[in-house]
Amino acid sequence: MHAISYSRFGPPHEVLTSCEIPTPDPGPGEVLVRLHVSGVNPSDAKARAGARPGVTAPAFPRIVPHSDGAGVIEAVGEGVPAARIGARVWIWNGQWQRAFGTAAQYIALPSAQAVDLPEGVGFDIGACLGIPGLTAAHTVFGGGDVAGQRLLISGGAGAVGHNAVQLASAAGAEVIATCSAPAMERVRAAGAARVFDYADPDLAEKILDATGGAGIDRAIEVEFGANLGLLAEVMAPNGTIAAYGSGKEMTPQFPFGPCLFKALTIDIVLVYILPEPARQTAIARLASAIGTGALRPDIHARFALEDCAAAHDAVMRPGRAGAVLLDIA
Repeated sequence: MHAISYSRFGPPHEVLTSCEIPTPDPGPGEVLVRLHVSGVNPSDAKARAGARPGVTAPAFPRIVPHSDGAGVIEAVGEGVPAARIGARVWIWNGQWQRAFGTAAQYIALPSAQAVDLPEGVGFDIGACLGIPGLTAAHTVFGGGDVAGQRLLISGGAGAVGHNAVQLASAAGAEVIATCSAPAMERVRAAGAARVFDYADPDLAEKILDATGGAGIDRAIEVEFGANLGLLAEVMAPNGTIAAYGSGKEMTPQFPFGPCLFKALTIDIVLVYILPEPARQTAIARLASAIGTGALRPDIHARFALEDCAAAHDAVMRPGRAGAVLLDIA
């Protein structure tokens, strides 16, 4: 089968190469998926670049990148019902702690990691549901239903944030979002009741005013370290901060006093290792929202498989509005 792989860390145009590797056979409990679309995420680009703390070399001699994708099951291993053959599916954790991900014509992986796509939902949408979809669903609903709650979603124009705005607003939450000034109309269109420029020097005051002084019940946070001071100020007592990123400040100073006297809960989310009950809840939330049309992830750019390096550049570009996809020939 045709694939894109790398054997050392480095810039995408230097280390990502086309290759022919054997098509895998599904082992016991596995399915073989012929991929139609591969989803490219910032985590894929960071892993290829060697940007993970303490990681100095790839974990495998050859890595086919990407954890997200969508396609059709063509074969099943022992213990998997033959009825799964022909199912249209989306993939999660395709390359998590594994050598071969979705930047290839085929992937073999545990049957549970190939989730049936709802009728009428295309592969493009399916390839967006792994990392950005599950992260959005769990950060929004990880504490239960949000109807009637006030949610603050930072980075509302990003892939996770934009999904979270749609999910939360459709579930009856009052959504306040932050983003760059040029993206504000797009975030409003996704369902945010109020949208603020994240660079506004009066941001905390405006968020509190928008809640009538009551504060935020649940925050979905992409830059935990950089925004921790703001969050301590705008959260309501007994509120929850669901943080899934902190790229600008990985070792933040923690304002324990303000957080203590509001009894805030800090929920740090790593979607790759969600406990199974939480993952199944998030998958069910996504299926429902996709099925009703409440969630429609945006597509920023798409590339041919051979242009994987350009896709890695695109997914790391500031101001990206939606998912980056690879079409698998």
